[in-house]
Amino acid sequence: MTAPTAVVTGASSGIGAATARRLAGAGFHVFCAARRVDRLESLVAEIGGTAVACDVTDEAQVAALADVVGPRLDVLVNNAGGAIGSDPVAESTPADWRSMYEVNVIGTLQVTRALLPALEASRAGTLVNVGSTAGRIAYEGGGGYTAAKHGVAVMTETLRLELSGRPVRVTEIAPGMVQTDEFSLNRFDGDQAKADAVYAGVAEPLTADDIADTISWVVTRPQHVNVDLLVVKPLAQAAQHKVDRR
Repeated sequence: MTAPTAVVTGASSGIGAATARRLAGAGFHVFCAARRVDRLESLVAEIGGTAVACDVTDEAQVAALADVVGPRLDVLVNNAGGAIGSDPVAESTPADWRSMYEVNVIGTLQVTRALLPALEASRAGTLVNVGSTAGRIAYEGGGGYTAAKHGVAVMTETLRLELSGRPVRVTEIAPGMVQTDEFSLNRFDGDQAKADAVYAGVAEPLTADDIADTISWVVTRPQHVNVDLLVVKPLAQAAQHKVDRR
């Protein structure tokens, strides 16, 4: 391909889909990876990308993604992730914690391992991990998710150290309160009332496109510029525990 290439995981909705659109608009050919490949078809038709069915927790499917991408890749956006529940630690379900760790941490690890050689082969690769403000501070009811996102944050920092001197930039985007169609709904097992309560009274939570915009900005900086960490919150959110609800 003559166009620069990018892989976006979790591209079937939310931040992933918005990022795929932004990168395509910036001139990238985007490999849109997600479990729900049927939801990718309209996206890739819109942006001229390539749909790849991929569950990031499945090593064989990740290997197949790497095969489709080929030997060279310019940008990898590890976006696939998610939260389950809001139980206190003492009342949490271990299976929920395992699921969050598998998709947020192990999934990110597997995709990174599989595609890092292609990023290096580009001689100007950029690796973006989509973390969270939950990876920077703890809060009640978020033990499993914060543990997983702290894992993503530390993995990103470690990668930057280990890849020093090699032609791959490493960035973490850490969003705060982002209102998407599915994140909170999935977290609360489809309970729309609980999902809506997260954003109740907040005038302008971030949108998926706000985060996609920051990702596109990071990857299009001159290659000698590495944005280590970008924390992005809506004006209404001063901290995890302090949100202006009017």
